[in-house]
Amino acid sequence: MALRPTAIRSVLARQILDSRGRPTVEAEVTLANGASGRASVPSGASRGAAEAFERRDGNPDRFEGRGVLGAVAAVNGEISAAVVGHGAVDQRGLDSLMRELDGTPELSRLGANAILAVSLATVRASATALGQPLHWRLADLAGVTAPTLPMPMVNILSGGLHASRGMDVQDFLMIPMGASTYGQALEWTLRVRVAASSLCEEAGLPTLLADEGGLAPGFADGADALLLMVRAFERAGLRPGEDVAIALDIAASSLTDAEGGYVFHRAGRVLDSAAMIDLLTDWAARFPIVSIEDGLGEEDWAAWPGLTQRLGHIQLVGDDLFATQADRIDRGVREGAGNAALIKINQNGTLSGTLDAIAAAWAGGFATVISARSGETEDAFIADLAVGVAGGQIKIGSVRTSERMAKYNQLLRLEEEGFAFAGFRSLHAANA
Repeated sequence: MALRPTAIRSVLARQILDSRGRPTVEAEVTLANGASGRASVPSGASRGAAEAFERRDGNPDRFEGRGVLGAVAAVNGEISAAVVGHGAVDQRGLDSLMRELDGTPELSRLGANAILAVSLATVRASATALGQPLHWRLADLAGVTAPTLPMPMVNILSGGLHASRGMDVQDFLMIPMGASTYGQALEWTLRVRVAASSLCEEAGLPTLLADEGGLAPGFADGADALLLMVRAFERAGLRPGEDVAIALDIAASSLTDAEGGYVFHRAGRVLDSAAMIDLLTDWAARFPIVSIEDGLGEEDWAAWPGLTQRLGHIQLVGDDLFATQADRIDRGVREGAGNAALIKINQNGTLSGTLDAIAAAWAGGFATVISARSGETEDAFIADLAVGVAGGQIKIGSVRTSERMAKYNQLLRLEEEGFAFAGFRSLHAANA
């Protein structure tokens, strides 16, 4: 029987290397009419317990056990056999088919990295078949009528698991909140990044790069890193708190000990949940901080409402807390845990599930931040995703290394289409 023009004709996966030199999955999907799409899957260092399962081979003789040949075999075998003939335009049907084929909630049998590679490659192929740019195809799937350019949230200084724990806090980021266009926001970011590097050099601090391209000066006290951020803003000729502000990624789950305390190894102290909230409140009072990600651990649900009550006037982002799972975001909305959700496609495992997580955030009045991972490829998919779904904000990493710049540069191309710039803290009223 002849296949319909937009039916999947073939699926092919391979093992490639990510930005850390570690294996990941890339897939190509070709339709009966010849349209094709290719996509690769990112991988994180700071991984939440509720994330979809990343399948690795575990063979210590190859890539320190991090190979993905089993996931590749799953795509080329069982997944391919199931999806060939399926209509590529039916994205939700395809994603549901693969979830049912796996048969586990966390996609642990076939691997979320195997399933996601096919999911993303398929939406690219369907966009080509329909004659649509990828961002417009994603907008249609999300029910968005007015795509927007996102506000960048950019790593300047890094610690935690992104920089061999040189600092306790994982990332100190900037948000160019006073910028009126994406291009201006990116230019301000480069100015701050150069200023921060110069300040580190003058102070005799290292300027080596962390996983996402941020500087890793290794301060023992987070307040010292915050002070450097402010000094970098000023040296760049920007007004702290007006033109540009600070965002923190605490990655608190990576700080927790067996008793539930938060261990600041470099600072030499252990905090309970109340003391952690006090620390973040103090920093927010002393420095121009407008966003804090994972200020408490992923299972510290009892304390999150208290953090939200104290600091709910700024953006409180759940990453490990929500893990791009709609049910966890729904719980956060019900319990008053945070007011924004980080969105990482590989935490969910399918495009449709990721769109459901975004919809859950918007339904609860939460902002969204479309995010890359510490292990990335040159695939710029999340740039198109952030624009197409009007995600409001994007967190790519620092303005260094090709896997990051591929996404920043794609946003520059999309800016040429005349989309509005979201600015800071868009709550998606137009698309709710």
